Amino acid sequence: MTKKNKTPLGIFLESVGLYFSNFGKFVKYMTFPVLGQIAGLCIIFACTYIYSKNLPWLIQNYSAFNNFNTLVLMSIIVALPGTVILIKAFWEYLVAYGAINSMLENMLKSGRVYDFDAHTELIKRRSVPFVGLWFLFGIFSTLALIPIFWVPAGVLAVFFVLIFQVFTYEPELSPIGCARKSMLLIKGHFASTFMLMVLAGLLTYLFIPESVNTILEWVGGIKALSNCIIPVINELPVDELNNLLGYVYINPVKVEDIALFTVTTTIAQILIQYTLPLRSILWGMWYRELNGSLPKIEKPKKKSKTKKPSEKLMEESHKRFGNKEQTEKNFDNNPKKLDRNILRRAMEKPDEEG
Repeated sequence: MTKKNKTPLGIFLESVGLYFSNFGKFVKYMTFPVLGQIAGLCIIFACTYIYSKNLPWLIQNYSAFNNFNTLVLMSIIVALPGTVILIKAFWEYLVAYGAINSMLENMLKSGRVYDFDAHTELIKRRSVPFVGLWFLFGIFSTLALIPIFWVPAGVLAVFFVLIFQVFTYEPELSPIGCARKSMLLIKGHFASTFMLMVLAGLLTYLFIPESVNTILEWVGGIKALSNCIIPVINELPVDELNNLLGYVYINPVKVEDIALFTVTTTIAQILIQYTLPLRSILWGMWYRELNGSLPKIEKPKKKSKTKKPSEKLMEESHKRFGNKEQTEKNFDNNPKKLDRNILRRAMEKPDEEG
C-alpha cells in the first residue's frame, strides 16, 4: 500500500484511513493508558484532599500525628494508590507507541489490526533499552524548554522524529544508534518530514480537540463539567494566587475561568493521547518509505560451517593418506621433523591401494 502513496500527503491520508478504519479497536486499546492517567491524578488529589481536611482532627486525637516523620509517611501512603495507577497507565501509554509500530505490517497487508497483546509484549521484552530511549527523549524535551534552545531543538525534533520507529524495526541498534539512524533517514527529506509534522499536529493537536470542545460547548457539556469542579477549585488558594499575579501586573483570575480552562485542556489532552495510534501509524509508514529509499548495502556472506559431503570425503582422504603437495612443503619448512621414507610411503600408498 505504501508503494502507491510515496508522497507525504498520500502517506498522511493513508495513515488517517487506517486509524479511523480501526477506530474502535484503538479506542479500546488506549482506554487504560489514557484514562488511567486521569484516574490516577484524580485519586491522588482526592485522597490528599480528604487527608488534609481531616489532618487537624487526626493530630488532635492521635499523638502519633504530632511527629513530622509520621506526617510525611502518611502523605506518601495516601498518595500511593493513585501514583501506582498513574505510573502503570503512563508506562502502558509509552509502550503503546512502540507496539502500534509493530502492528503496522499487518495493517498494511490486511487493513485490520489485531493481536495487541503479542505486539505489546514484544516491546516490553526490550524494556531496558526502551526506557533508555525515553530517557534520552526526556533530556532533549527538557532542554527544549529553555528559550535559547528553541530553534536548534525544533530542528533536531524533525531529525529525531523516527527514533521510536527505528527502535521497533531495528532491534539491534542502541538508543543512540536509533537517534543516528533517524537522522540518516531524515537527511535529504527535512522539508517533507516537517510538512508531515505540521499536518499531524494540526489534525491531532488542534483540529480534533477544538472540534470536540466546540461541540461540547454548543450542547452545554463544557459548562456542566465546569460547574462540577468549581467546588473543588474553591478549596484551592485562588486569592493567594491573584495576589502574586498582582505583583507582576497580571489581571486576577476567576474560579469560573480556572474551571473552564481545566475542563477544556483535560478534554484536549485526552483526545491528543487517544490519537497516538494515528501518529504512530504515520511515522511508521514514513520510516518504511525512507528506509526503502536508502541504498542497499550487501553484507559479506558468512561461510557455512556445514561441510558438503564432497568436502568431508576430501578431508577424510587427507587425514588418511596425507596431501602430497602439503607434505613436501612441510618437509621443506621443517626438514628435521619429517623423514623422506615416511613421506614417500605416504604418497605411494594411494597408488598401491588403487
